[in-house]
Amino acid sequence: MTDPRDTLSPDRPRGGAGAGPNEPPEDATLDESALGGMGSGLKGVFITFEGLDGCGKSTQMEFLAQALRERGYVVLVTREPGGTSLGEAIRGVLLDPRYHGMSARAEALLYAAARAHLVQQVIRPALADGQVVLCDRYLDSSLAYQGYGRDLGTDDIITLNVWATECLFPDLTLFLDLDDSLRFGRLAAVPDRLEAEDEEFHGRVAEGYRELLTGHPHRIRRVDARGPETEVFERVRAVVEEELELFSH
Repeated sequence: MTDPRDTLSPDRPRGGAGAGPNEPPEDATLDESALGGMGSGLKGVFITFEGLDGCGKSTQMEFLAQALRERGYVVLVTREPGGTSLGEAIRGVLLDPRYHGMSARAEALLYAAARAHLVQQVIRPALADGQVVLCDRYLDSSLAYQGYGRDLGTDDIITLNVWATECLFPDLTLFLDLDDSLRFGRLAAVPDRLEAEDEEFHGRVAEGYRELLTGHPHRIRRVDARGPETEVFERVRAVVEEELELFSH
């Protein structure tokens, strides 16, 4: 039987013509090349899940992991912030309501620190080994929550995270889109520090995601997250197959 990882060739197109594995094309801006879909440039496949809290990311990620494993792929499931002991410790600080007065810049730096460690210790080695990596949140969350939500702007967030990840970007990002009225019913009874922010903050975050979707349609794909979980997963699977052909081999 053919190992499905053999289809995850580093020669598969991942970005602009002539670009190295983690280098933007010479004629592209950082924003166009990195956020628009350079990909990881490694043997494996890197898929991230994005969306507002309560949209169902974690559930759909587990469904996709199971489906890919049934096809014979080696799948790593991780999350941000977290995925390592250091990352989980940083997560505890970031989401703790006791730190409600945390400055926006400190928040952005902590997310980048957790991301840098996760990429170096977990994600990059798994991709180099030919695994499929599924991650609950990544750089787009920082752009939406800190760039837009905290009004830090996207330029500094991009620069910081390009350095933190050594220019590692997803092959595909799935944005799960769900109405607020449906999301709110899924949130924890006791909100974490970010969930407890006011409506204006969450409105800016939502606007940030809309801007990212509009600006980078080749990498970020919207998935309608309404309806039964199994129906939502069929939409997720269809997008993954359309973009990466992981189920046709």
